[in-house]
Amino acid sequence: MAFQIPQVNRDENHILAGIKCFALDMDGTIYLGEKWIDGAVEFLRRIEETGRRYVFVTNNSSKNAAVYVDKLHRMGLDVNEEKIVTSGQATIYYLQNHFPGAKVFLLGNPLLQEEFTKAGILLEDEHPDVVVTAFDTSLDYKKMCKVCDHVRSGLPYLATHPDYNCPTETGFIPDAGAIHAFIHASAFRYPDRVIGKPNGDIIEYLSVRVDTKREQMAMVGDRLYTDIAAGRNNGLTSILVLSGEASMEDVQHSDVVPHLIFDSVKEVAKML
Repeated sequence: MAFQIPQVNRDENHILAGIKCFALDMDGTIYLGEKWIDGAVEFLRRIEETGRRYVFVTNNSSKNAAVYVDKLHRMGLDVNEEKIVTSGQATIYYLQNHFPGAKVFLLGNPLLQEEFTKAGILLEDEHPDVVVTAFDTSLDYKKMCKVCDHVRSGLPYLATHPDYNCPTETGFIPDAGAIHAFIHASAFRYPDRVIGKPNGDIIEYLSVRVDTKREQMAMVGDRLYTDIAAGRNNGLTSILVLSGEASMEDVQHSDVVPHLIFDSVKEVAKML
């Protein structure tokens, strides 16, 4: 079924009126680096003034919730960890439900390892039951050899998210998807399951966290293939903002069509 591309900065069907919780991508949607996108703070304030809620949802599993809380605090927004949903947290939730008590080899940096341990996940390097790969910014060759050995042995293989590159202020750095490609080149397997956007597992975790029906939630983001696909494919309203990666030209050539399109969250705020 083909969807009609909506007009920019329009909500002719009053879709926003039915939204009770906004799931917000961060970089490119709310801020760029350490700088707020114009109108973002007012947008967050308007959400709460109208009795709605918001949470931040990120695929980046190289950082835990506390890191994002600290960053937002530096930028002048005081929120607690309840406002942060990461692909790492969603992966913990998946493990707890599908592999309870399993010993996990985690290819992830110390922040993620600490988060897994605090959640009661048993980490094991030598004789694990499950392999989990994340965006590991502490990666070295020894760890790559170890993870390839475990994947090659046929163990269940999960990944936190699919992104090939992570944007930085100077360009891009290899992300989790690039690590998957390295492992596939050696062990001839891609992950059995990928948890983060655009996949359904992170949306299931999100809906549990915010205790809100999917038809009352909106996924707001600047990437068609993660944010917008996550909403469109999993029963959420999908709202594309043109303040980050995607352009209208991208929309014209994409199979993923958002329900609503705005220049930025500043324009969304005007309709709440």
